[in-house]
Order: sequence, then structure tokens, then C-alpha cells
Amino acid sequence: MSVSVVIPCYRSARTLPALVDRLVPVLRGLSVQYEVILVVDGSPDDTWETAVELTHRFDAVRALRLSRNYGQHNALVAGIREAVFEVIVTMDDDLQHPPEQIPLLLAALEGDRLDLVYGVPHREEHGFLRSLASRSVKAAMAGALGVRTARTISAFRALRTHTRDGFTDLSGPHASIDVALSWATTRVGSVGVHMNERDHGRSNYTPRLLIGHAMNMLLGYSTAPLRAASYLGFLIGMIGLLLGGAVLWRFAAGDTTVAGFTTVASMVALFSSAQLVSIGLLGEYIGRIHGNGMGRPTYVVRERAGSPAAGLPRRPGGPGVPAHAGAGSGPDER
Repeated sequence: MSVSVVIPCYRSARTLPALVDRLVPVLRGLSVQYEVILVVDGSPDDTWETAVELTHRFDAVRALRLSRNYGQHNALVAGIREAVFEVIVTMDDDLQHPPEQIPLLLAALEGDRLDLVYGVPHREEHGFLRSLASRSVKAAMAGALGVRTARTISAFRALRTHTRDGFTDLSGPHASIDVALSWATTRVGSVGVHMNERDHGRSNYTPRLLIGHAMNMLLGYSTAPLRAASYLGFLIGMIGLLLGGAVLWRFAAGDTTVAGFTTVASMVALFSSAQLVSIGLLGEYIGRIHGNGMGRPTYVVRERAGSPAAGLPRRPGGPGVPAHAGAGSGPDER
């Protein structure tokens, strides 16, 4: 087994050196070919300079610098497409995912039973609101998107490299790795791992951004909101029929006055609300179609640092790298 570790990096100049210093000995101890790909996602601090320095210290490390901030999942797509080895491990840059837990993920992939393994924390490492928002995102994926394993999803993953062929044509600004992986395989498992508290700063994934991520997934990868709008229209129509029947009954019974202003105003408000919600949903879908039609990229690589692993040729953006590419011994620290 050979391993490519992909790490999206944003505002992580303080944590990257410690992370790589712990990661490289773990990979070397596995006695496998390995590489570490640092994808700097348009970070405004010194993260790129730190990543370049690490490529000088370690032959196994190389870095990509995206032209601007595209988001964590887009950065992951960039790194996954650059990987050259059989298995890809993805992890965060903030030391919440201990490198020492990687062997547990790789052990779960041994054999031919699974293609994708998630590291699930033994206990929640975030606060109540953050955890609630995260569970809401996973519930949305499980329900609306049909991703059966969504409740075990985490950013700490190990996947076989051939699964990226399932999203070869993925494009546009709204990428979701976990949804894309669900297109490629159903052989998904999980393993319990220890996760740490964040040492520096705070997570960029606030509850608001997590809910926004859930909406992006629903609108970008599912027609469930359109079906919901249809159901809403049907429900409002039934309410309208009931109200109309009530108005006619009162008119026939002689209980009506000159004008039923309250009833009319209520019906108009209900129908207007349903129409605006439906138009808004259609507008979101049309806007996304328009954005993709304009050719908005998933990411743009501004520059690279470091050499391809084990002397292998670099294939920028190429998702079709053979799963068993490469030969030779694992790189050593300079």
C-alpha cells in the first residue's frame, strides 16, 4: 500500500510545522511509499511561505497554492487530483486529527471490503452549537441526498485513489467531496479515532457557515427543495380550498357581512408566500446553472512547490492517475 496525505491549509502557519513534523515519522514508520500534499487555499497569512519551507525540509512534502480562497472541499478536490499513490488520506491542518491515528484508517482499508473509511471521534470535539450544526448537515445529506453513511462522515478520511474517477467531471464552485464520493462507491466504513481540541485560533466552520454548506449541498446536488416546493404548493392549495369552502358556507348560511377582508388577506398572504418561496428556489437553481455555464472553476492552481513523489511525473488536475503509480523507496527528511 502507498499513501498520499492531502491537507487543505488556511491560516495554519502556526500549526503546519508541528503537524508535518509528527506526520512524516508516522508515514515512515508504516514502511510504505508516501507523499504529503499541502493545498494552501488562498490563505492571507504566511501559510504559503511555511508550506514552501516544509517542502525544502522534507522530500515527501509538496505544496499547491490556489489563486484565491475557494473553500475546503474545492481545495480537497485539487489535492486529491494531484495524488499519485494507491490510498489518499485527508485531514485538517489544525492538529485536531492526530497523525498517529492514520494507521487505524489504513488498517480498516486492508483487504477488498471497503473503498472509503471515515475516522469518527470517540467524543465530540466541538461545542454544542457547532456539533448541532454539523449533525444537521449530516442529516441533510442522509435524508435529501441519499448518502446512507452521512452520519459517520468526517474530514478525516482514507479512500482508494480510484474512487476519484467517480467525479472526474466535477466542476463549478460548489464542490462537496463526500457527495462526490457517494457517486463512486457504496463500500464505506468508519473507525473510532481520538481527536484533539484545536490548539490555535478557532474553526472557520461556524454554525452559520455549516448551515450554508448544507444549503449548498441541497441546492447543488439534490432536487429535494424543488419537490418540497411542489408539496408546499399542494398544501397551500388544500388550505385555499378549505378556506374557499368555509367562505361559501358562511355566504350560503347568510353569516357573511359586506366584505371578508380578513379571509381574503390571509389567503393572499398564504398564496404569495408559497409563490415567492417557489420562485426563490427556482432562482437558486437557475443561478447555479448560469454560474456553471459561465465556466466558473472549482479551483485554479497559482503555483507549486516541491517535487512529485518518488520521481513520478506530475499530472496537474489529472484525475486519471493509475492507482498503482510509482515505485521506489519512501522519501527521507533532508
